[in-house]
Amino acid sequence: MSQHIIDGKQLVGDIRGKIKEEVDALAAEGFRPGLAVVLVGEDPASAVYVRNKAKSCDQVGIYSEVHRLPAETTQAELLELVDKLNRAANIHGILVQLPLPKHISEDAVIDAIAIEKDVDGFHPINVGNLSIGKPSLLPCTPAGVIEIIKRTGTTISGKKAVVIGRSNIVGKPVSMLLLRENATVTICHSRTENMKELCREADILVVAIGKPKFVTKEFVKPGAVVIDVGINRLEDGKLAGDVDFDDVVDTAGPITPVPGVVGPMTITMLLQNTLQAAKALRK
Repeated sequence: MSQHIIDGKQLVGDIRGKIKEEVDALAAEGFRPGLAVVLVGEDPASAVYVRNKAKSCDQVGIYSEVHRLPAETTQAELLELVDKLNRAANIHGILVQLPLPKHISEDAVIDAIAIEKDVDGFHPINVGNLSIGKPSLLPCTPAGVIEIIKRTGTTISGKKAVVIGRSNIVGKPVSMLLLRENATVTICHSRTENMKELCREADILVVAIGKPKFVTKEFVKPGAVVIDVGINRLEDGKLAGDVDFDDVVDTAGPITPVPGVVGPMTITMLLQNTLQAAKALRK
């Protein structure tokens, strides 16, 4: 494997090793961080994500419980469970797996999660704190993207960064985190003109647009850091990112393959957030 292809297994292993050390130290004092994950319905992808999160918690010693609810669960029933988890002393992080069935308002559920237990970082108050630079629980994928960039040895401050995608889950928050690190940030989206030209100026390119193999080498400045957040299933069943990896790899500097880096790092940041929330609630 080329040296500039980011090794997700090693990266995630290093961070989770440190999380486990902290969790074990807390457990030795009789205190164990706890995460509750709620899954409504039978969405196969969501079921896989939830299983991976529970397994990852077990690996680092975080207590976890999974609440699997039928698709016909009412909004009132789900909110009642969230309220119960908000009050549970052994639960320090709450994650309601999205998407939810159409009859349930995602906004209502996110708003109901206690701010200090919002380990997804989606509550409007946590989003607001992120936007003005106050301490908060950060959304997991954007926080993971920043951690990946830093661990390539890249200095973010002063660099030109381009983010393709403006979603509330990735594009907007990762742009704000790059600004917090003193990058000069441009956001590109479906209405952007001259996108290739803008991207070719980027020292750091973060792609989260949801279109398989959208970014080719014509978008990439030689040596630029390329972080591919996208994950798409092709007609042949294989997974591909939003970056045409084979086309871009020889032009880019540090680059993330798909799958294997951003996904595991997202779960790692969830573990980090749960630990952070537990320590704050313990005080």
